[in-house]
Amino acid sequence: MSSEGVVRIIRFIALGALVSCSSPLSELPGPTKLAPPSRPEGCQSVSSFAELETALNGATAGSSICLEPGEYVGGIEVAAGVTLWGTRDAVIRSSGQGTTVVLSPGSALLGLTVDGSGGRFDTVDAAVKVRGDDIRVEGVRVERSAFGILSEKSKRVHIVGNHVQGLGGPALGLRGDGIRIWETHDSVVEDNEVEDSRDCVVWYSSDNVVRRNLVRGGRYGVHIMYSHRNRVEENLFERNEVGVFIMYARNVEVLGNVMLSSGGSAGIGLGIKESGNLTVRRNRLIHNTQGIFLDNSPLNPDDRNLFEDNEIRMSDLGIGFLSSQKNNVFRRNHFRDNFTQVRVDGGGDALEVSWEGNAWSDYAGYDLDGDGIGDIPHELRDLAGALEARHGDLAFFRGTPALALISVAGHVVPLFQPKTLLRDERPSMRLEEPLRAN
Repeated sequence: MSSEGVVRIIRFIALGALVSCSSPLSELPGPTKLAPPSRPEGCQSVSSFAELETALNGATAGSSICLEPGEYVGGIEVAAGVTLWGTRDAVIRSSGQGTTVVLSPGSALLGLTVDGSGGRFDTVDAAVKVRGDDIRVEGVRVERSAFGILSEKSKRVHIVGNHVQGLGGPALGLRGDGIRIWETHDSVVEDNEVEDSRDCVVWYSSDNVVRRNLVRGGRYGVHIMYSHRNRVEENLFERNEVGVFIMYARNVEVLGNVMLSSGGSAGIGLGIKESGNLTVRRNRLIHNTQGIFLDNSPLNPDDRNLFEDNEIRMSDLGIGFLSSQKNNVFRRNHFRDNFTQVRVDGGGDALEVSWEGNAWSDYAGYDLDGDGIGDIPHELRDLAGALEARHGDLAFFRGTPALALISVAGHVVPLFQPKTLLRDERPSMRLEEPLRAN
């Protein structure tokens, strides 16, 4: 069987797990099917590049220009307050240099196709570049560009219902970003599809909403850095190296997302580095190399992070801590079918993490009174996992009889018993219950 066939089988199994233990497939998050943007009333119709150039030069705030089907040369700038509309078969094609369409404050780009851009990364050549406040990019298809949709130093931007098709290629770091917002605030990135790009980026940008997007086949589904009070909600991140990574940020909400098949040695569903006051709720992290990774988070001793009603399933490692962590609360999460549920690298433990009423597929206790809560605490001790945390090269032997026998020895031979890694005083017995709605 080909490697592609194996990938299809794994994806089918992972999606089957997603459906069987959570919501039906039809209820998976992702973009809403939106109608194409309607033709503005009273717009000026153009059918050639010469006509478009003349119309753009004479356009004033509040006017609209409608492109008839056909091809138009890129390298254009839409003036403040002007709307440029077209159907998907109205194509603005790059000249091969620079950015293809630049939008000014209050302008809008609606419905059409933007094909290509220049190839320079130092000048961030993009298909669409947003510069200013109150700009809309809606229903646009972006193809074959170094960077897709880029917003810089702007406010109240709406990037909605677009389809960004990246250049692809095996070297993820040599691709451009599908959607990048930089120093952009109070904005919405919603109902977009981004495929085969590098990252979707939220950098130095606060008070934004990233909602109902589909991001697949890239490096970071969403990379949030130095960006506060953002909300990442009801997105589907599939087959990226990392679903969501949050760095140096506070007061970020991660709600109701699916992070599926983040693979490879660096594959992480949700990564967190030196970030605090995060709320991570109702997410499903399925078939990732590592479900959740925490590094020195929260950084501020007065902050805490809450992980509540999430499902972490079918991963090599459910949760990985880089050294012992404090001020993290894990409440009512489902840990199921992970090869290793929790690991703390560097020989530490997770005893200062608050574990409250989580459901563990490896819980060996009982519920004699039938209240749905285990009658004895869940304590995690795993000699093989402890050794792997200290000696990373032992991961090569994961799944072999050798490590399995080491784990057994840790349970049955007191001499080899490892220290307790975590303790959940009231573990839930209800692995099959659906995740809470709020």
